[in-house]
Amino acid sequence: MRIGELARLTGVSTRLLRYYEEQGLLRPDRTAAGHREYGEEDTVRVWQVRSLLAAGLSTRVIAELLPCATGPVPVLEACPELLATLRGELADLDSRIEDLTRSRRALSHYLATARDSGPDHGPDRRPDHGHKHGHDRRPDHGHDHRHEHGHDYGEERAA
Repeated sequence: MRIGELARLTGVSTRLLRYYEEQGLLRPDRTAAGHREYGEEDTVRVWQVRSLLAAGLSTRVIAELLPCATGPVPVLEACPELLATLRGELADLDSRIEDLTRSRRALSHYLATARDSGPDHGPDRRPDHGHKHGHDRRPDHGHDHRHEHGHDYGEERAA
């Protein structure tokens, strides 16, 4: 079958199929005129590649694993170095998850402690360091008397 037919059967663009070939994931035969010719096994191979990409594996790693793959899902046979490669990929993924968890925790902290100083929530509570009025505008020496919606009830109100 030609590349357009493989694209139609797998739902993968011809451009992406060419990329898979460049990466060594597909190896089509060539006609005398130089056109790519794919077999039924290439349909399964594309599904294998898509499944392994969805697992977060790089095309470099997939190229190493494909000789061990059977079936469209795929099932991976215990080929030499397969387990070491997968363990390494899992360790890298765990490390990235830990980094993202730390980043998320820090961002959540900043979000939880951020002061809303928008125009709808009263005056800015940051110190002005002597500019304008010559005094620190923090309410009650750093004690935050903000209501849950950001309104400051620590200032005295004019009667």
